Amino acid sequence: MAKKLLPTRWTLRHLLAAPKGAPLRRVTTQLERSVRALEALRPLLADNIKAADFTRMLRLTEELAAAASRIGAYAGLWFSENTQDQAALAFQGRIQQITTDARNRVLFFSLWWKGLPAPAAARLLAASPRELRHYLALERKATPHVLPERDEQLLNIKDVNGVNGLTTVYSMLTNAYKFNLLVNGDAKQLTRDALMASVRKADPALRAAAYQELYRVYAEDGLVLAQIYTHRVRDWHAENVKLRGYRAAVAVRNLDNDIPDPVIATLLRTCRKNRTVFQRWFRVKARLLGLKKLRRYDIYAPLSGAEKTYPYDQAVKLVLDTFQKFSPAVARAARRVFDENQIDAEVRPGKRGGAFCASVLPGMTPYVLQNYTGDVRDVATLAHELGHAIHSMLAARHSVFTFHSALPLAETSSTFAEMLLTDRLLAQDRDPAVRRQLIADTLDDAYATIMRQAYFTLFEQQAHKLIQSGAGTDELNAAYMRNLREQFGSAVEVAPEFKWEWVSIPHIFYTPFYCYAYSFGQLLVLALYQRYKKQGARFTPHYLKILAYGGSASPQHILEEAGIDITKPMFWQGGFDFISGLLDELESGLD
Repeated sequence: MAKKLLPTRWTLRHLLAAPKGAPLRRVTTQLERSVRALEALRPLLADNIKAADFTRMLRLTEELAAAASRIGAYAGLWFSENTQDQAALAFQGRIQQITTDARNRVLFFSLWWKGLPAPAAARLLAASPRELRHYLALERKATPHVLPERDEQLLNIKDVNGVNGLTTVYSMLTNAYKFNLLVNGDAKQLTRDALMASVRKADPALRAAAYQELYRVYAEDGLVLAQIYTHRVRDWHAENVKLRGYRAAVAVRNLDNDIPDPVIATLLRTCRKNRTVFQRWFRVKARLLGLKKLRRYDIYAPLSGAEKTYPYDQAVKLVLDTFQKFSPAVARAARRVFDENQIDAEVRPGKRGGAFCASVLPGMTPYVLQNYTGDVRDVATLAHELGHAIHSMLAARHSVFTFHSALPLAETSSTFAEMLLTDRLLAQDRDPAVRRQLIADTLDDAYATIMRQAYFTLFEQQAHKLIQSGAGTDELNAAYMRNLREQFGSAVEVAPEFKWEWVSIPHIFYTPFYCYAYSFGQLLVLALYQRYKKQGARFTPHYLKILAYGGSASPQHILEEAGIDITKPMFWQGGFDFISGLLDELESGLD
C-alpha cells in the first residue's frame, strides 16, 4: 500500500464478473443444481432418515445458500452504488425473484426439520457436522411459529412484491434527496452525508440550518414515508403476531438474534433508567460551550472552533496502524479490504447514504461502503466498518449459516475498533484541549450509540402498538416528540421539526428492532475495553476468540464463557458507570 489511497469505488468482480452472460449463468446454474439435488432427496425425509443422508441434504442447503448469497449480495451492492440506476434496480428485482423461487422449492427441508419429533431431532443433531449444530438447534426454536409449507411459500412471494418493494421505494426516494445549505456565503447542494457533516461544525447557525434543511426535505415526503412505515408495521404484525403467534413484535427480532426476551427488556429498562447520565452530559457540554442550555441542534457541536480534517490516505494509515499495534492479525484482515479494492468511500449523488459492511461468504473479503468527507467522525466510521469486516474474517472457518454473528454481538468488533482509535488519538496528543475534545467526542458517540438507539427501539415498540390501534402520522409524530422529551428531559431544547426525525431512520424501515443491537454492543464493549486496559496483551487472545465464534454459538453462551452475565442489570449498569467516570473527568476541569 505504498501508493496514495483515494476514496474510490469498489469492484464487485470477486462476487460476479458481470451481471449477465456466462458469469451469471454459472451461479444460477449452481443454484438450480443444488435445488434439484435437494428436491430429489425429499422422499428420504422420515423420522428414521439415515444420518449420512441428512448430512448430505445439509451440505446441499449450504451450496444453495452460498449461490443465493453471492448473486443477492451483488444485486444489493450494485444498487447501493447508485439507487437511481435503472439497470441495478431491475437486476435486483430479478435476483429477488430467482432466489425466492429457489428457497420456496426447498422450503420443505427446513419445515420438516422444525417439525421433527424431539427424539429423532436429537439423534440427527448429535450426528450432524459440529459447525452446524447450533444453527440446527436455533432453527428448531422457531418451531412454534412455523406455518404450513404452502403458507410459508406464499409469504415469501408476498415479501418480494410487497414489503421488500416498499422498502426499496423508501431507499430510492430518500437516497435521491438533495439538500441546500449556505456555507460561508456559498449556496451548496449536498447529499445527506455531506449535509450531516455540518451538524458537527463550530458555527451554531450552520448546525441549526443543516438540521432544519434535513427535516424540511423529509417533511415534504413525510406523509408518504410515514405511510410506507405504517404498511411495513402492519405487515410485520399480520405475519408475525397474528399468523405466527409471537408474543410481541420485538420478540421476532429477539429470536432471530438468539437472545431471550427478558435480556432485551433488562437492557432497555437499564438504558431508560440511565437517561439522566446523558442529560448530565448535555448540561456539562452546555457549560463547556458557554451556553445556558443546549438545543437539539447543538448536541454534536465541537468544543472548539479548530476542526481537524483527515485526508483519506492519512485516515486509512492511521486506522491500520492502530489495528497493527493491537494485533497484527487484525491489521492483516483489515488490509485485505483495501488490497482487493472492496471499499467504496466516494461521496456522489444517488449513492446510498451512511456506511455499512457486507460480509457475503466465509473466506471472502467483506465489502465496505462509506461516504468519506474527512472529519474525525469519518475516521471513526472507517474504523467501525473495518471492525465489522475483521469480525467476519476471523469467523471464516464456520459455515455460511454460522459465520455471521448474531446482531447483538455484530457491533462488538466495530465498536471496539472505534475505542482503539480514540485511545490512539488521546495518546498521540497530550494537549488538554485536544484531550477534552476527544473525551467529548467519546461521550457524543456513546449517546448516539447507546441512548439514541435504545430510544429508537422504545419508539418502535410504541409505534407498532399505535399503528395497530389505527394511529395516523400526526399521532406518530406526537409520540416521537414525547420520546425525545423523555430522552433529553430539561437538558436540551428540541425544535418542532424533529418530529420528522423518525421517518429519516432507515433501520426501522429495513430491519425492525435492529437498533437495540447498537446499545447492546456499545455497553458490552465498554466492559471488554476496561478489561483490555487492565490486562493489556493478555486480553487479546480472549477477545479474538469471542470474534472467532461468529454465529456458531448463542451470544449468551459466548459471553458466559468470557465471564459476562447479560441477564443481570448490574452488567449493563457498568457501562453507564464508566461514562459517568468520563463525565467526572470533564467536570473536574470546570471547577
